[in-house]
Amino acid sequence: MTEEINTALLAELRRLADAVERLAGPAPARNDWDAADCFVWAPLRQHLQPVKRPNRALTLIRGVDHVRDILHENTVRFAEGYAANNVLLWGARGMGKSSLVKAVHEDVRRESSVLLKLVEVHREDISSLPHLLDLLKDTPYRVIVFCDDLSFDHDDTAYKSLKAALDGGVEGRPDNVLFYATSNRRHLLPRHMMENEQSTAINPSEAVEEKVSLSDRFGLWLGFHKCSQEDYLGMIDGYADHFKLGLERDKMHAEALEWATTRGARSGRVAWQYIQDLAGRMRVHIDRD
Repeated sequence: MTEEINTALLAELRRLADAVERLAGPAPARNDWDAADCFVWAPLRQHLQPVKRPNRALTLIRGVDHVRDILHENTVRFAEGYAANNVLLWGARGMGKSSLVKAVHEDVRRESSVLLKLVEVHREDISSLPHLLDLLKDTPYRVIVFCDDLSFDHDDTAYKSLKAALDGGVEGRPDNVLFYATSNRRHLLPRHMMENEQSTAINPSEAVEEKVSLSDRFGLWLGFHKCSQEDYLGMIDGYADHFKLGLERDKMHAEALEWATTRGARSGRVAWQYIQDLAGRMRVHIDRD
């Protein structure tokens, strides 16, 4: 009888232990900085997931030479341990904002003796930034924390975590961490939302100040504007030369302009989509990396 009671108690203890383990969630993962140069932050397990082949060909990014040079210089200064600014890349869709961040990181990493890492944080994981910074502050690496397509809705409070991370709070932002973000919106809020809050607030000038001031935490604002036809065709020519696509130039330009017309826009993304179509028709293998 005693043996049966002991067996039952042991089974109950195991059941309780399993329940506690489920409530505690998964154990933190072991992060291996040597696994890659780029990572994606997975907050549930506090895991930096390695990215083996990030999309980052700086030589293929055209039409944004001025902002490319500014971002490159800022990144070089950070990698070398000098003062550098958090950067907000904002503006027209498809102009290579996120690709530029990844490409500049790779270019600076190759030419510098400093171990420079890039960690991407998904928009929905912004609230976990304090945990990420706590993990990064003791690493021997310099780290760019990158958030792509950043924006906030009127009832979204995640921006407070980002603001605290940019300001550093009481402890201060780690010296080895810098923030880069991309957005279609300069102030990270849609214009109609800002106008609505201003029109219904008791003090309109203060209604959106807290959220708008978030973009002020980025010391560099780099604007990306819709490209001209000349810039668009320059992108097409750059891709075609790089991948050795032997189509006659006037015919290729005519096709590329027709392609842009059907898409209703000219941009780096549209140029790349046309090149993919052209390469497929010509049975040419292309690799953007």
